[in-house]
Amino acid sequence: TTPTRLSLQECIIKGFKEQTAKVSGEMLSEKTPLELINEELVPALDVVGQGFEKGTLFLPQLLMSAEAAKAGFEVLKAFMQQSGQVESKKMTVVLATVKGDIHDIGKNIVKVLLENYAYDVIDLGKDVPPEVIVDEVIKTKAPLAGLSALMTTTVASMEETIRLLHEKAPWCKIVVGGAVLTKEYADSIGADYYAKDAMQTVHFAEEVYKSFIN
Repeated sequence: TTPTRLSLQECIIKGFKEQTAKVSGEMLSEKTPLELINEELVPALDVVGQGFEKGTLFLPQLLMSAEAAKAGFEVLKAFMQQSGQVESKKMTVVLATVKGDIHDIGKNIVKVLLENYAYDVIDLGKDVPPEVIVDEVIKTKAPLAGLSALMTTTVASMEETIRLLHEKAPWCKIVVGGAVLTKEYADSIGADYYAKDAMQTVHFAEEVYKSFIN
């Protein structure tokens, strides 16, 4: 007997990259790319995200699932491009690790997750000066900026970046995260949201997006 095919959601939850890509391709005969994204990929990521938040799933698994989902997305995206359907992006999110900080693992996880939820992510990388972040937000009119700092010494440049954003791009909401931050501290430096993990950033993006379209 042939082994039962793992569902697309199971492939993603288990973090099987190649299988996710393969099953995504096979399922295109049954469903549209957008149906697969909304009914399979995003719900699978939600399951993984909830597991991560409850502590039943750990960071390596979250990363593997995010990478698997990305592989599925690539297949669906290629199919949509060939057939002339363009996946509509929700809104632009600018991400950066602040000046003086060279850690970007957290930011990279956030990027993959946001892209999987159809956000148009502009990743400015690490050690990014406040002016560069502000210029990008103004240029793209991004409604959300995500700032990351993992070292206590760089929190001052995060504060400076937030001050500049408030001054020059007042429409832009700011979500911050990183090992050294707490919600109290995020509030005190003027951030709109404090994300304790990558999944929370997605929740905040969804909130901003809802108010952005209304």
